[in-house]
Amino acid sequence: MTRPPTMDPIHPAPHPRAGESSTWHALVDGQLPPAQAQALREQLQDDQEAQATLAHWQAQREQLHALHKDLLHAPVPDTLMAAALRATDRREQQAQWWRWGGMAASVLLAFVLGWTGRGQWPAVAPGKTLATGNGTMLLAAEPAQRFAQQAAVAHAVYQPEVRHPVEVTAAQQDHLVQWLSKRLDRPLKVPALGAQGYELVGGRLLPGDTGVRAQFMYQNSAGQRITLYLGALAAASTSPGPASDNTPRPQPPTTASTTAFQFTQDGPVPGFYWTDAGFGYALSGQLSRTELLSLATAAYQQLNP
Repeated sequence: MTRPPTMDPIHPAPHPRAGESSTWHALVDGQLPPAQAQALREQLQDDQEAQATLAHWQAQREQLHALHKDLLHAPVPDTLMAAALRATDRREQQAQWWRWGGMAASVLLAFVLGWTGRGQWPAVAPGKTLATGNGTMLLAAEPAQRFAQQAAVAHAVYQPEVRHPVEVTAAQQDHLVQWLSKRLDRPLKVPALGAQGYELVGGRLLPGDTGVRAQFMYQNSAGQRITLYLGALAAASTSPGPASDNTPRPQPPTTASTTAFQFTQDGPVPGFYWTDAGFGYALSGQLSRTELLSLATAAYQQLNP
C-alpha cells in the first residue's frame, strides 16, 4: 500500500519568493505554456533552493497521485453523476430566467427594457394596421411588440416577489392612482377584476422606451397573479382607410381610436395587448389564452367605456 506523502520537519523545502508561488506550482502541475515553462526552468537551473523546492513538490504530487490512483481512474458514482446533472439543469434554468429578465429586479428590468428598445425585435410586415374607425392608425410594429414583451418581462420580474411585489399597495389605491397618473401625465383608472376572481395587490412605476410605465398587480384566492402594464406608445404614422391586417383575432368592443386585441407569447409569459389613442395596455399572466382574454376584455371595458 502506498504511504501518504510526508514532510521533513528538519529540512523543509525552501519557499519561493513572494509572487512566484503560483507560477512555480503551475510549472510542477504542467499548466504553463511550453515556452514559459522552458524559460522558467532555465531561469531556475542554477538556483539550488528553487530546484529543491520544485523537486519536493513534484515528489509530493507523484505520491498523492499514487495514493489515489484507484479513485482517480474509477468511474463516477451514479449518485454524484445525478447530482451533477441536477446542478446543470438548475444552471440552465437560471440562465433562461436571466435571459428574460437576475441582478436586482429594478436594475435588471431597466437593462432589459433598454436593450429591447434598441431594435432587437424582428420586423413585422410593413403596412400592418391595427386600428379601426374613422382614421386608421398605423402603429409602429416594433414598438408595439417591444411594449408587449416589456410587459411580460416586468410581470416575470415582480410576480414572484413575496415581500415587495408592489411599491404602493391596494390599501392606498387613491394615492397609487394619483401618483401614477401624475408620473404618466394622464388620468389613470384601476380596473376592478373581482368578478373574475382577482383583487388588486397594488402597483409600481417602471421605465419604458418613451417614458415611464405603470404596472398594476392582481391576485386570486389561489395566489395566481396577473399584471396590467400601461404607458405611452408612439405611432409610426396615421392614414385614412380601413385596417389592412386580416389576421383573425379576438376583438374587444371598439371605439373610433382603439386597436384590436393582440395575443403574444414572445415573452416569458403570455398576454394580450391593445392601444387606445397612442396609449398601450398589456395584461400578462401564466394563464390560458381564454382566461387571459376574459380578463383583458373586462379590463378594456372599464378602461374604455
